[in-house]
Amino acid sequence: MDRLSVSLCGIELTNPIIPASGTFGYGHEFAALYDLNCLGTFSMKGTTLSPRFGNPTPRIAEAPAGMLNAVGLQNPGVDAVIREELPRLKAVFHKPVIANVSGFSVEEYVEVCRRLDAEPQVGWLEVNISCPNVHGGGMSFGTDPAAAAAVTSAVKAVTKKPVIVKLSPNVTDIVSIARACEDAGADALSLINTVMALRIDLKTRRPILSNLTGGLSGPAVFPLALRMVWQVSRAVSIPVIGLGGVSSAEDAAEMLLAGAAAVQVGAANLRDPFACPKIIQNLPAVLDRLGAETIRELIGGAHG
Repeated sequence: MDRLSVSLCGIELTNPIIPASGTFGYGHEFAALYDLNCLGTFSMKGTTLSPRFGNPTPRIAEAPAGMLNAVGLQNPGVDAVIREELPRLKAVFHKPVIANVSGFSVEEYVEVCRRLDAEPQVGWLEVNISCPNVHGGGMSFGTDPAAAAAVTSAVKAVTKKPVIVKLSPNVTDIVSIARACEDAGADALSLINTVMALRIDLKTRRPILSNLTGGLSGPAVFPLALRMVWQVSRAVSIPVIGLGGVSSAEDAAEMLLAGAAAVQVGAANLRDPFACPKIIQNLPAVLDRLGAETIRELIGGAHG
């Protein structure tokens, strides 16, 4: 067993570091910079049934220790992803990839998952019920345990591959939603998605983003994400993928100690395209400092 290897829903990863959906495109942009196969895997850009242009601009705003985004799930649609993006990816990435799925109805989630489940290179389906930047879908499924369970069970009925449900932090009790997804058949959970936030332009006295609010990501949300990962991983028996403000190998180690089985890296990729390879490179030194032989020894180590 390699020192950094972990298992995610029965699939072995050479390391636990996974670029998060929405910060890594479909992989091709980063493939020009480094060999993507150094990654554990990565989560593709959120994909919907039909093409989406996304929200009007401006849809990015800066914030202390982070950024707000209201991109609005811009993507070419699932058929174009299968026809164009996956074949291009296959040429540069030789591991299973996580397909991130978004929808505006249970039926849309089901259809997109059904189509992507048939693709050999897709190893997991990450069902995003937590996007705060679209109207009439996304987060509306992730704020109610019954709605979250309905999406989960419907998707599981048409798929054979592991289903990861991506949870929203914009809730009062994330544990109840996590348990509802587990009870409905989820194979794993990923958390957290971005936190609803606002910036105002002092000159215009109006919100900066055309969508008014956006999702806050970056180091500002790391302690909140860590707390939720710790809570959820103690409450469920399925793997938890931790994300939210991870920027260093030390941050990744904290997520693992909180109970994460793997770690996604989001906004850091936008600030430094080499963020993930650097984190992977630095993990062995962190293990040495912590007196751990393997990365698996850290998982859940803070639970007591």
